[in-house]
Amino acid sequence: MDVLTLSRIQFAITSAFHFIFVPLTLGLSILIAYMEWQYVRTNDEIWLKMSKFWGKLFLINFALGIVTGITLEFQFGMNWAEYSIYVGDIFGAPLAIEATVAFFLESVFIGVWIFGWNKISKKMHAWAITIVAFATNISALWILLANGWMQNPVGAKLTQIVNNPLITQRAEMADFLAVLTNPSGWLKFFHTTVSGYVVAAFFVMGISAWHILRNNELNFFKLSFKAAAVFGLSACLLIIVTGDFHGVNIAKTQPTKLAAMEAIWETQKGAGVSVITITDEANRRNSVEILTIPKLASLLSYRDPNAVIKGLNDFPKDEIPPVSVTFYSYRLMAVLGIVMLFIAAAAVYVSRKENLEKYKGLLKIAVWSIPLPYLAGQLGWIVAEVGRQPWIVYGMLKTKDAVSRSIDVTQVLISLICFTLLYGSLGVVDIYLLSKYAKQGPMEPFVKKEA
Repeated sequence: MDVLTLSRIQFAITSAFHFIFVPLTLGLSILIAYMEWQYVRTNDEIWLKMSKFWGKLFLINFALGIVTGITLEFQFGMNWAEYSIYVGDIFGAPLAIEATVAFFLESVFIGVWIFGWNKISKKMHAWAITIVAFATNISALWILLANGWMQNPVGAKLTQIVNNPLITQRAEMADFLAVLTNPSGWLKFFHTTVSGYVVAAFFVMGISAWHILRNNELNFFKLSFKAAAVFGLSACLLIIVTGDFHGVNIAKTQPTKLAAMEAIWETQKGAGVSVITITDEANRRNSVEILTIPKLASLLSYRDPNAVIKGLNDFPKDEIPPVSVTFYSYRLMAVLGIVMLFIAAAAVYVSRKENLEKYKGLLKIAVWSIPLPYLAGQLGWIVAEVGRQPWIVYGMLKTKDAVSRSIDVTQVLISLICFTLLYGSLGVVDIYLLSKYAKQGPMEPFVKKEA
């Protein structure tokens, strides 16, 4: 367990834990904005009640998301100092914009929304949460543009570094517009934010279903369930579309990741997709391939059923990512996406009926489905980050060359243990608070009723 391995484990744990909170923030802010505008439009108190109840859960999630995100920034300068030296001029720009524009906008207006009940007009109050929803998604844009640059580095020039025996070059910004319009960043943004909308939809559907099964506030939770189901089905359809375009872009920019995602070892023209595949990474082949659909991988990746997909065995061995982790994560993510699509479609269908509470089987499925989009999102990031290896910046800088040279194993190990304990405690707090207030229902609003 060297500094590199421990640093990778530490960043994986902290980033994965942080991303538990991010997608719910992205989607739930939009749903709450919709609910509050419905209240403005109809003056129906049930929409106000919904805004306050779901807003309470949103604030719990939002607060913990901020806390867990701060440590990620510090790791760039501590664990990954060589990375920061190499790409800081480019990678730092979108992060700085995110902090000074999107995050400040988000912070200011969430304060207005929290403390503005009964102090500003209901229309201005609805605008406050709308701006929060916009700012959270714009914040994600800048972060994902930075990540997209790591997947597909554009707009950079290499300059020589004098006095550093390990890194002799540094990437500097040559074309900010190229970084800003990088297709890899934008496709990652759309795919990631839409996955957040699925998380929020299943979160609201699941909690609503739990209360409907217990006949609690039926009108309230049936309306919440219906709104979330429509939102969720739309997001599930969009995530398939964005995922398709994202896959085409990966084929163009990261051929090793594509080959790992499809477990293609030998270069093939008109490569197919096997429904059941078992990889044999040690022998650089697949030990089992059952029910192969001819030419499907080539069609999906290049829009051409006869396109050639370069196999892993034709790449240098030291440039091939961990195939099994990438492949199985990708397959499981895709399966979960299809399952969630069917659940959301069924939820939309039954939510249109007056006797929704009688569909107990589907309601129970909705409750137990809350973790599914969280799991799919984490698997997506495993595909994105593990599939990029051994590069931290694809084709430009390898991960082993990006770790800091000024820290030792003991320091990283101690911080890893501390972070794990801290994040574990925060996870317990988060689950406790969300469970407590979700089960409590809207009977005790967190602010007094408007005059």
